Amino acid sequence: MPKGKLEEQWIERILRSLEGLEYGSVQIVVHDSQITQIERVEKQRFPVEKSSPINRRYTQNRYE
Repeated sequence: MPKGKLEEQWIERILRSLEGLEYGSVQIVVHDSQITQIERVEKQRFPVEKSSPINRRYTQNRYE
């Protein structure tokens, strides 16, 4: 397989790994100057309420 075609395939794979990734990382693993794997870690972030019932209960009990 021509070298340019091989590089193009890896670029496409990397771009596919990045698609839709809002929070997280894409790690490219290389051995002996060759890409051997692509790892995608996606994180989900949730809004935190400043004063949830659980937090209020914990704070009240802690200082009473």
